[in-house]
Amino acid sequence: MKVNVLDITNTISQTELDAGRLPDVFEISVSNGKKVDLPAVFETELRTDLIKLAVASSRANRRQAYGSRPHVGKRAPMAGMKHSVEWWGKGRGVSRIMRRTGQSRGAQNPHTLGGRRAHGPKVEKNWGRKLNLKERRLARDSALSATTSVENVSARGHRFSEDIESLPIVLGNYAEVRDGKTEEFSIETFNHGSATRKVLAIFNEIGIGADLQRARDGRNIRAGKATMRGRVHKTPKSVLLVVKEKSGLAQAARNLPGVDVVAARDLCAEDLAPGGDIGRLTVFTKDAVEALN
Repeated sequence: MKVNVLDITNTISQTELDAGRLPDVFEISVSNGKKVDLPAVFETELRTDLIKLAVASSRANRRQAYGSRPHVGKRAPMAGMKHSVEWWGKGRGVSRIMRRTGQSRGAQNPHTLGGRRAHGPKVEKNWGRKLNLKERRLARDSALSATTSVENVSARGHRFSEDIESLPIVLGNYAEVRDGKTEEFSIETFNHGSATRKVLAIFNEIGIGADLQRARDGRNIRAGKATMRGRVHKTPKSVLLVVKEKSGLAQAARNLPGVDVVAARDLCAEDLAPGGDIGRLTVFTKDAVEALN
């Protein structure tokens, strides 16, 4: 299976005024480079059942252990054990449970008002889920093949230009033209001057800027206690950028809302199908495609 490689040329201009210089203006031009052969994994049979298993396993393995605090008496009582209680003893014709001091109301037992939990969560519990290595790899390859289908990517909710007739998108050479001088860079290691603005301009030119805007508009405040625990905002998943090495391009693209950057060697089913939903809009670099062989 062959796919076009997009070569990027960035013409940078800057207007100078009496008060100073204005920010750089980027004019992106995209041309079709030499076609490359996609690895055989992009033609793997679609197995949504394995993809969901792999995603569930990845999420379970990241789950943080939690449990109730051990009860150490009045110094640090656990929830449900904070009442001042007394025991009536035997022979009074009532259940032998702890009761609030000076009252007949029961306390501290699971079946009493305000009592502790009968079997609370234990820190020792292992929430992880095992998955066979061959199944995990097959799930990743199957999720990769789903990224080549325009129908699957569109059905997942991603927005991209109608001019894009085939997926995935592969980025090739990158060149900058400034003051008539042309300088070529590797697309993964281009210079950091206004790097995020350059990546945004490139994504807009190749036709996936609408999906970045969808992620930005969909960012909202999460409901529940997560707002107190550093997880205030919830952002929709947008473009997945696959690179060979995390360097200049990766550091620039990760600032965009909804964009995830992953190295080819670390690619997994959850990156390609968040939540188990296949067909994520994915952009590869030419070096990343070669690294998947």
